[in-house]
Amino acid sequence: MSALVPVLEVGGTHVTAALVDTTAWTASAHSRLPLDSNGHTDSILDTLGRAGAALGVGAGRPWGVAMPDPFDYPAGIGRFHGVGKFEALDGVDVRAALDTSLPRPARIAFINDADAFAVGEAQHGAGRSFARCVGLTLGTGVGSGWVVDGQAVADGPGVPPGGRIHLATADGGPLEDTMSRRAIRRAYAARTDDAMPDVREIAARARDGEAAAIAVLSHALSTLGEVIGPRLDDFAADGLVIGGSMSASWDLFEPWLRKGLGADAVVIVVSADTERAALLGAAQVALRP
Repeated sequence: MSALVPVLEVGGTHVTAALVDTTAWTASAHSRLPLDSNGHTDSILDTLGRAGAALGVGAGRPWGVAMPDPFDYPAGIGRFHGVGKFEALDGVDVRAALDTSLPRPARIAFINDADAFAVGEAQHGAGRSFARCVGLTLGTGVGSGWVVDGQAVADGPGVPPGGRIHLATADGGPLEDTMSRRAIRRAYAARTDDAMPDVREIAARARDGEAAAIAVLSHALSTLGEVIGPRLDDFAADGLVIGGSMSASWDLFEPWLRKGLGADAVVIVVSADTERAALLGAAQVALRP
C-alpha cells in the first residue's frame, strides 16, 4: 500500500482534500473548494466528490473523511436533523455516495472532525508528549476530542457524552449559548447595540481596552474553563491542545480560560495548524484495519 493516503476534511464553508504522506506525516496536494452546508444534497455530495477527485489518486486506496457532528461514523450516514447545517444530508448514506464519486476507494473511514484534530495533534503535533490528550477547537462552536495513547475515546472518566463538550451545559443552558461565535456576537450586541463585529473584531477591541469586549470575551472563556476543568481532572489529562479560528487570539484568551480552569490547570499548548492536524487524524483512522 502506498504511503500516500487521501483524505477529506469537511467544514461548514469548505472541503479540503489532501494526500497525507504517512512516512513523514505531512499533508500535500491540497484541493480546497467552497461548500454550502445549507445546500442541496446533490450539490454537497458533488462538491465532496470533486474535491477528492482533484487529488488525482488511483483506485484501491483507503480514504479518511473528517466530518462534523451529528453523524453516524461507523455507518457513514448523516444525522443532521435540526442543527442548522448539512440538513440535506440527514439520513443520507454519504459513504455510498463517495464510493461512486471517488476513484474506487478500498474503504472509506469517517471520523469526527474534532476527534481528527485531537488525534492528529496527539500523534504528530503539539500533543505528542501527552499520553492523555484533549483537543479543543474554538471556532463557530466548541469541539473536543479526548485521546488516550493516540486513540480517540468516547466515554470514560471525565469524557462528556460521545466526547462532545458542546453537549455540556453552562449558565443554565447549552455551553454554546455562552461560548461560540454566535453567542459572543449576540452578547456583544446586547451590550453595545452593535451587531456587526465578528469575534476577531471584538477581540481587537478588547486589546484596545474596550470594557464591553473584555466583559463578553472574559465571561465566555472563563465559563468554558469552569465547564471543562473538572472533566480534565477526572480524565487525568496530561495536556490540552487548543485549535480553531479563535486560537489566533490565544494570547488574549488564555488568561480568561485559565481563570475558569483554576490554579492547578493542565498544561496548555496551541496547535500550529488546526486543518493540518485534522487531515493527519483522518489519515490515521483510514489506516486502521
